[in-house]
Amino acid sequence: MNIQDFHSSSHAVVTIRLHIVFVTKYRHKAITPLMLADLREIFAEILLGWRCSLWEFGGEADHVHLLVDIHPALQISVLINNLKTSSSRRIRAKYADHLRRFYWKPFFWHRAYYVGSVGHASLETVKRYVESQGLSGSRTKTRTKR
Repeated sequence: MNIQDFHSSSHAVVTIRLHIVFVTKYRHKAITPLMLADLREIFAEILLGWRCSLWEFGGEADHVHLLVDIHPALQISVLINNLKTSSSRRIRAKYADHLRRFYWKPFFWHRAYYVGSVGHASLETVKRYVESQGLSGSRTKTRTKR
């Protein structure tokens, strides 16, 4: 990991990466390859305005995947809402004729979405690391309720 992979302030060093999936409304196969390229640029631009960055992007005719590095001060649901609203508005404006075949109302994304945290180490690796911390011989195990 490089130093530029972190957000830092005087009291914290943070890296927060998210895998985000947006699906088209009614799972219509409305996204063309040209639209995918434009969506990549649209999402990258929106994220820069939020002090975030787009690490990877891909998709198919009915959904897109984003790998995003987010700023620690953001509320994820607010960022997601803005990504969906802004990208939908821009893509519908640029491809109005094409999208009219799929949607008669101003729709593009389904209201649901997927978001998952992504790290450099697997969950199992981090779990083993945390369990191994403590003084040898005097370790106590505590487990929090989930």
